[in-house]
Amino acid sequence: MSYRELKFSVDAHTAEELGDALMELGALSISVEDAQADTPEESPLYGEPGMSPSVAAWNESIVQALFDDVLWDQYPQHTEAILAELIQAGLAVDTYTESILEDQNWVELTQSQFEPIPISERMWVVPSWHTQPNNLPDGSICLAVDPGLAFGTGSHPTTKLCLQWLEQLSDATQLRNSSVLDYGCGSGILAIAAKKLGATLVVGIDIDPQAVIASRQNALQNDVDIAFTLPDHSQDDQTFDIVVANILANPLQVLAPAICGFLQKGSRLALSGILERQANDVIATYAPWIKLTITAHSEGWVLLAGQG
Repeated sequence: MSYRELKFSVDAHTAEELGDALMELGALSISVEDAQADTPEESPLYGEPGMSPSVAAWNESIVQALFDDVLWDQYPQHTEAILAELIQAGLAVDTYTESILEDQNWVELTQSQFEPIPISERMWVVPSWHTQPNNLPDGSICLAVDPGLAFGTGSHPTTKLCLQWLEQLSDATQLRNSSVLDYGCGSGILAIAAKKLGATLVVGIDIDPQAVIASRQNALQNDVDIAFTLPDHSQDDQTFDIVVANILANPLQVLAPAICGFLQKGSRLALSGILERQANDVIATYAPWIKLTITAHSEGWVLLAGQG
């Protein structure tokens, strides 16, 4: 099966409406990217729950639509028909490209984009289809976590910051025989790392049922025993020695009472998913329960940590 790809260059205010219109016209998928990607003019765009960004996309956006190419076999003027529909909807687009994408082994193509990821000298994230790197130091830990429906494959700076923090606790013998909560567990990667680094009891909580399913599958793949659950199924009065939450700044602030409810005297807390400019607001939100400071940063993101 081949696909017909239409790419449109539009401004930020047109991107979302154009994408919706193309879906109504039969597009199988829509993606939006920065027209300046991979150039010095590329600009980051972050959004998260509770935020109302001034624009929905980049100032110069590329909207990509994929269609079943069979439509063009049956009706060669289908592109012109789509453009006419867009004009009628008030979405005249001056610049677009058209190409054909041949069918591929999409599983192999996707897997080829994910190589083993070094977190530190002795910690690696290794997808299941790869062999472990050679000549690893004694005591090295490989986390078998595959990209899937849940966030957290080890490639994002915030995930790396949390993994490195857990490893530092392990090196200082502060993780062994402890209880750990991974709040907003995503793929379960932080919980799995904590267990492999020596924690005795590890629990992961996420509001997304798909994340819980993915975490349980990854735990089986890593041969570790971890309780992954939805918030409604967790024990409200349970507390932990260590709590780590890698979410986003706004949800972390909203969830502060819930997260701090899992702390006990002497508990350690680490928060990530926070941009440097957001750190002071998050620190202030958590101040009634625990004093947090910036303990690490990477690519504009920070890790906040403290001990009660």
